[in-house]
Amino acid sequence: EHFEEFGGGLVQPGGSLTLSCAASGFPFSGEIMLWHRQAPEKAREWVATVFPGGATFYTDSVKGRFTASRDNDRNTVYLEMTNLRSEDTAVYYCQKDGSTAWGQGTQVTVSA
Repeated sequence: EHFEEFGGGLVQPGGSLTLSCAASGFPFSGEIMLWHRQAPEKAREWVATVFPGGATFYTDSVKGRFTASRDNDRNTVYLEMTNLRSEDTAVYYCQKDGSTAWGQGTQVTVSA
């Protein structure tokens, strides 16, 4: 299983970014996909879940601001992030539910 995240960067508070994650090595369309993040000096935390049919769940701190989605034809998951806050600064990772593999992640920095 392999995950490769893209799209991070530096953005001002209130700004937006869309992350993408290319997954391979397993039958993507039938798997639950997750987004996680790890802020500096903090434990990695779950952010969002995308079910095979597209249903989503989010941690409370990002509800109404983040939207997760997937393209089963491209084996890719997305995380659209709006109204970004400084506390969203973290390295963001995607993962297949139940996997022990991790990608390199993509850094998101929210700062003026």
